[in-house]
Amino acid sequence: MEPVNLSDDDALVTRLGRWSAGRGPLYLLLAARLGRLIDEGLLPPDAPLPPDRRFAAALSVGRSTVVAAYETLRQEGRVVRRQGSGTRVAPAAALLPGPRVRETSNPLFLNLLEPSDGVILLSCAAPLAPPPALAEAYRSLVLPQDDLGYHPAGLPALRAALAERYARRGVPTDPGQILVTTGAQQGLSLLTRLLLAPGDGVLVEAPTYSGALDLFREAAAVPRPVAVGPDGVDVAEAVRVMERHRPALAYVISRFHNPTGAVLPPLAGRRLVEAANALGVPLVDDEARADLGFETDAAQRDAGAGAAQKEWATLCAYGEVFSVGSLSKPVWGGLRIGWIRGPAPAVARLARLKAIHDLGSDVPGQLAAVRLLTGYGPVLRERVRSMRAGHDHLVAELARRLPSWTPAPTAGGQTLWVRLPYGDGVSFAQVALRHGVAVLPGSTMDALGGSTRCLRLHFLLPDDVLSEAVRRLAAAWHAYAPETARPERPLAA
Repeated sequence: MEPVNLSDDDALVTRLGRWSAGRGPLYLLLAARLGRLIDEGLLPPDAPLPPDRRFAAALSVGRSTVVAAYETLRQEGRVVRRQGSGTRVAPAAALLPGPRVRETSNPLFLNLLEPSDGVILLSCAAPLAPPPALAEAYRSLVLPQDDLGYHPAGLPALRAALAERYARRGVPTDPGQILVTTGAQQGLSLLTRLLLAPGDGVLVEAPTYSGALDLFREAAAVPRPVAVGPDGVDVAEAVRVMERHRPALAYVISRFHNPTGAVLPPLAGRRLVEAANALGVPLVDDEARADLGFETDAAQRDAGAGAAQKEWATLCAYGEVFSVGSLSKPVWGGLRIGWIRGPAPAVARLARLKAIHDLGSDVPGQLAAVRLLTGYGPVLRERVRSMRAGHDHLVAELARRLPSWTPAPTAGGQTLWVRLPYGDGVSFAQVALRHGVAVLPGSTMDALGGSTRCLRLHFLLPDDVLSEAVRRLAAAWHAYAPETARPERPLAA
C-alpha cells in the first residue's frame, strides 16, 4: 500500500478509517490509529502531519482532541513537535526493512472487518438475510460421490446453467465462456491480474465501485476517470479517453450504477462497446446489480433481463467484453457465487489463474446455486419487491428528517446517492459514526477526487432500522452543520 498523500487531508482522514468507533477518549483512539499508520510506514519518517486546527476541522473534532493525540504520540516517540515547524513523524518511527503487507483502508471493508456494537451499517449494501429458497436448496443437496471436488473453472452444471441464462437473454453462450468465481469481487480481481500491469491505464467511471478502485490501485494501474451523469458514464468522453490513452482495461457499471443508480441508455452503450472493440480495449461490465430493476415486469424478470438489459447483453457478446455477475447481491452476501462471461480463450486463462489461488470455489454453494437458478424468477421478484419498499421508505424518511439532503433518483439497485448541502462526506462520516451509523463517503468512490459532498446509503434493512438510522443521521447532521446551513432540526424519536 502506498504511503498517505499528506498534502491531502481527506486522504489521511480516509486512511484513518473507523478510528473513532472504539471505546475510550477520542484522543487516544486517534493516537492509536495514527501510531499504527506510522508503524506500518504509511506515514513515513519526517513526514509533516496536518496542523492542529486544520486536522481537527477535517475530523470534525475539537482542536484539543488533535493536540492531545499528537502529544500522546510525542511521548511515545512517534512524532516530533517543534514551535514554528509543526508536527512531523519522528525519524525513529521508520519500519524495519522488508516488504510491506498490502491491506485495505476502504471504509466499505473496514466496517466489516472492524464491526462495532450498536452501529447501523448503511455502508455495505447486501441483503440482511437469505431467502427461504436458499435454505431449501441446501437441504436438498446431494453431494457427488465420485468427484474430487476441485473445479477451478466452476462446477460444470453451474457453468451450463449460467450459459443457459445468458442464452435466454438472446446472448448465445457456451459453458466454456463461463468462469465461476467466489463472488463478483474475485471476478474483478482475476480480470485485474490478467489484464493489468503496473503503469497501465484503466478507464473508470467517477464515481464508481470503491472495491474495484482498490484492485486497480493494488495493481499499480493509472486510473483514467470519466464522469457519470444521470444517464451513466459520459460515453463521448470515454471514447476520447480510449482514443487518447488506449487503456489496458475499461471498467463500467451499465445498469443500476454503483453508487449513483444510473442506467446507460442502449444507444450510448452500443457506441461504447463498438468503440472499445474498434480500439482493442477490453471492456468489463459489472452486472452484479443488473437484475435489480424496480419496474421490470414479471415475465422479463423471469428471463433475467428487461429489454434494455437484453440489448446491452447482446452488444457485450462480441469482441473482448467481459460481464461480471453475482448471486450475492440479489440473493445473499453469504452465497459467494459469482461468474465471468467472456471470450472462451480468455476464460480458460482466467481459470488457470484462479487455480493458483483457490483451486475452485465452494462446491456445495455451487450446487445450491444450480438448484436456486431453476426457480430463480420468484426469488428475484420477492427480493426486488423488498428492495423497492426499502428504497421508498428511506427516501420518505430522508425527506421528513433531512429535507435539505438531495438523493439522486434511481429505478433499481440497492443504494441511494445523496448530496449534502454543506461540508464533505469524509468528515461527516466521522460524525455519523460517533452517532452510531456508518455511511460511505463519496470521495472514496471517485478517482477524480470529486463527489466530496456525497454519501452512499443502502436501503436493505428493515423499515424500523432504516428509520432509526435516519434519526441518527439527522442528529449527526445537527451536530455537524452550522446553524446557517441546516434549516431542519432532528425530530423526536
